[in-house]
Amino acid sequence: GTTRARGIHVGLVRTRPSAPPRARRSKIIRRRRVHRRVEASSYASSVLRRSRPEHYNPTTTHPAGTMTGTTNAEAAYCEEGGYCNYGWNEVLTHMSPYGWGYYGIGLGLGCSVVGAAWGIWLTGSALTGAAVKAPRIRSKNLISVIFCEATAIYGVILAIILLTKVQTKDLADTLPADWENDQFYFAGYAVFSSGLSVGLTNLASGISVGIAGSSCALADAQDPSLFVKILIVEIFASALSIFGIIVGIIQSNNADFPTE
Repeated sequence: GTTRARGIHVGLVRTRPSAPPRARRSKIIRRRRVHRRVEASSYASSVLRRSRPEHYNPTTTHPAGTMTGTTNAEAAYCEEGGYCNYGWNEVLTHMSPYGWGYYGIGLGLGCSVVGAAWGIWLTGSALTGAAVKAPRIRSKNLISVIFCEATAIYGVILAIILLTKVQTKDLADTLPADWENDQFYFAGYAVFSSGLSVGLTNLASGISVGIAGSSCALADAQDPSLFVKILIVEIFASALSIFGIIVGIIQSNNADFPTE
């Protein structure tokens, strides 16, 4: 037979070369990974260099606190027209306060409706099934559905209150020099947190009321004396959404967007 680079031929039988030791194999794999990372980093750097403006100067210095969490070079690039996405810090601080406000309103109303729908789904299905055996429970167990619907009503009320807070003004391309940026961002964050608080509490309250309501319908079908006892549990579950809307209104009390 003849010896070749990729194997040894013995007659008509070709034997495969022995695999390298495990330590050597791991070393080769590590080298390949490092090589790929270097190639990816070089490609990203070349793309970034091509996208920078010609007058970009990485040595430009900026006052402390103007762009928190970024270096002077990144701040200079951002002010020269580059993309301000060097970290989550800039993603959160470069979003419009009006956007934060409307996100909060959407989350508050959306989560409240989801909680109400989820609770009605749980209660209604159990009530319909139990009413087949005991038709007498149909009327009085509808109070469970009303408790679930109340969570959506709380979300609608808060959404209307927050919409009155988001007051817009016809602004030019650039804000005036005396624009109250602190109050501007505070109002956006306050409206967002208020809507998020109410939405999450209403979501939890709706699911809780739905599970308690379905249990109430099943228990009432078996023993009518259990209805009032389980109804108290539903009342406490529904009170969670009241706590949320109270705190949400307090959070948005000072959320006044500047208009002058």
